[in-house]
Amino acid sequence: MNNSVSFADIHAAADYIGPGAVEVPLYQTEIFDICRRSSPFGQRIKQIPATGHPSRFFEESAIPNPGAAGFVNPRSIAAPTVSPTRVERSVPLKAIVAQINYNLFDIELGKQQQQFAYLQAKDLVDTVSGVMVTHDVALWNGNDTSLSGPTTTQYMGAIAQIAAAGNTKTIGISESIVDGLKSTVAQMVANNGYHVRPTAIYANPVLLDLIDREMKSDFNVVLNSDEVTGGFRVKMLSTQAGDLPLIPDWSLGYTGTPGSGSAVLPAYIVTEDLIEYHWLGDAAPRIFQLGMPNSLTHQYVAVKFGGLVVKGASYAHYQVLVDR
Repeated sequence: MNNSVSFADIHAAADYIGPGAVEVPLYQTEIFDICRRSSPFGQRIKQIPATGHPSRFFEESAIPNPGAAGFVNPRSIAAPTVSPTRVERSVPLKAIVAQINYNLFDIELGKQQQQFAYLQAKDLVDTVSGVMVTHDVALWNGNDTSLSGPTTTQYMGAIAQIAAAGNTKTIGISESIVDGLKSTVAQMVANNGYHVRPTAIYANPVLLDLIDREMKSDFNVVLNSDEVTGGFRVKMLSTQAGDLPLIPDWSLGYTGTPGSGSAVLPAYIVTEDLIEYHWLGDAAPRIFQLGMPNSLTHQYVAVKFGGLVVKGASYAHYQVLVDR
């Protein structure tokens, strides 16, 4: 047992010691905090309960259509046999977890000092927010490569699912970004096999700034804006699918330096109703308090179970790569 006793020098804690004055450090009770916490993409896609693990659904790729064989002699009818074309699909569920520990000594000290009374609650809320940030980034960038045969513990992100479907267009350095986006939307809407109506265009704010500059310099036009989520207004682009919001998303990265000729900035034209997050238990993270171990710490674990699926990835969504 260590019975050593020591004294602390007040000079080590005081900001100033002088005649009639001992100044000790005090802090504002509010912590400055503008950390990233959520993205609009996760708020705008569908949130539905999973059917199991994996969560399964059917996709109809063609309706029962007789085609030209359906036209027959009305006095000698011989009907062709038709059947719908349906494919079974699935999305594996993944887990995101985070744990925060509160030491009993620090809890008691905080109570006795009556300072930072809200700190423990803030840390717990921030832990949940951290899980959601990881979730939001992985919705786009999850590194799994297959829905049917998972290869990693992350989601298969929307980027990977859209790119794997083969719907990719490149806008060259000398080509108009706006014209390229509008023609891609028109091509999607013109699909004669599917009723496609994209609802939004997502891109890094840097690419959206290039679009703004192009509209101003080439057409002397300033894009209108509209509200897409509570208090969040974005510019709108007129297309053959109507006015589509140009939604800035910080989790969509790009490579190179714009203007250098070697930068690639992606944009994603998506039909948000066909992008689903299949959740298990609850759409929001849940908090579980564990028993106090020998170290006398309060342990809280934030857990979120679910998986992302981009339905109709080969026809209802598009990846556009802008070279600049």
